[in-house]
Amino acid sequence: MVHPNESSIGWILAQTARLHRFHLNEKLNDMGLFAGQEQVLQALDGQDALTMGELASILRVRVPTASKAVTRLAALGFVERQTDGEDRRSVRVKLTQKGETASALIHALWDKVETDMMAEFDAKDLERLRELLLRAATSLAAALGGDEQDFDIPFDALDDHRAQSS
Repeated sequence: MVHPNESSIGWILAQTARLHRFHLNEKLNDMGLFAGQEQVLQALDGQDALTMGELASILRVRVPTASKAVTRLAALGFVERQTDGEDRRSVRVKLTQKGETASALIHALWDKVETDMMAEFDAKDLERLRELLLRAATSLAAALGGDEQDFDIPFDALDDHRAQSS
């Protein structure tokens, strides 16, 4: 049976993203994590303790969503909450040693999944694909009435690539 949108680039892109997520999720399961939780650990990696608002901003989610993720990760021992020394009402979150170890593994997992995804591409294909995806993101951001600051997309990488190509 054929999906009616299978010739659409957007549909193919969505399916590729779904397969990427599925492949990554299989590897995260071995660590006791679920899809999305790794993003919290990566956001906290290399940071001092962050407030829920700061973490939510980095993750591009609402504070209650970040708080729920932190609650689950704290129960698993990956993060810990601390009361802010200056404002006792404010809570900060940081990685535990277990979380730091997991974050390092997650970086390796992302690299492995990307290597698997791009196995059939040469260096020129990879650069071209990156440029095309960044251009597509630029077009979508403009269609949504925003710019690169509104969306967490490395638009400067496209400018860097164009400068190198000239």
